[in-house]
Amino acid sequence: MKAMAQRTWDPAETLELMELTTPEPNKGEVRVKVQAIGVNPVDWKMRSSGPLRLAARLIGPKPPVVVGVDFAGVVDAVGPGVTRAAPGDRVVGGTNFSRGQRGSYADTVLVREDQLCRIPDTVDIEVAAALPVSGVTAQMAVVDLGRIRHVQPAERRVLVLGASGGVGQLAVQIGKLEGAFVAGVCSTKNMEMVTDLGADLVLDYHRGDVLAQAKPHAPFHVVIDCVGSYSGAGCRNLLSSDGRHIMVAGDEPSAALQMLVPPFKSKAILGRPTGARLEPLVAAVAAGKLHVSIAQKLPLTSAEEAHRLSQTSRMIGKLILEP
Repeated sequence: MKAMAQRTWDPAETLELMELTTPEPNKGEVRVKVQAIGVNPVDWKMRSSGPLRLAARLIGPKPPVVVGVDFAGVVDAVGPGVTRAAPGDRVVGGTNFSRGQRGSYADTVLVREDQLCRIPDTVDIEVAAALPVSGVTAQMAVVDLGRIRHVQPAERRVLVLGASGGVGQLAVQIGKLEGAFVAGVCSTKNMEMVTDLGADLVLDYHRGDVLAQAKPHAPFHVVIDCVGSYSGAGCRNLLSSDGRHIMVAGDEPSAALQMLVPPFKSKAILGRPTGARLEPLVAAVAAGKLHVSIAQKLPLTSAEEAHRLSQTSRMIGKLILEP
């Protein structure tokens, strides 16, 4: 199998195309020939520093280091005991380094069957590949940690900071699917796009403090920070009495500190995709209820360029790598 990998955990190393041994599936495992890979900030954060990199080094597979989570493709082989996948199935899923699995920046991945969801023929493989981390994170931010279903429809109010990004676009749409009033924050040039996603109110961060702009529309039951640079206290100040402030990919020490501030309304999240979590998202895409924006497609060998683009935080939608 071919993979974009680095030989050690040295953060100065670049990803290079390597030939690795193609794995054989053991009991409960499924091998997938990858056709599309979604790029997420967690991919390059795992290479650089912080708790994600430390965790991957401690409990992940030994080098060469293959990063990446999101993938979609076709089942190539299955191990004994697999009942929910068969060769030829179109599937989407996410790798899991805590299970000793290599990442998805490869033409082949080996995962357990509970990490996979079938893709209907009506859903493009690239669209499916954009869903795992971003879609599951958005779903969990609004529904699970955000607890939007715990309040009456009239009280369902969601503020999405960074509404034009990969997670933000999906959070806006999921909020609307849950019957919420959704306010989105973005730049001037992206306001029309966020409106088209269904946002009831769009705030422009070029026009001043957006938390102050949002105050007249409070209280919100959920405030989702997809950017990571907003004041935790300012976000909590916009919440209802039982509301939640959700920090997407809150893997920085400052995020941990925010979670310790009474009344403990701030929560950090990085969605871990599973087949069960992906099923409703894929179904919503197939039904035309959820739109996934693809910003750019690049060959797998351009993984370094994809990481540089992701680090700019200027991408509108998802970056996709193609083996």
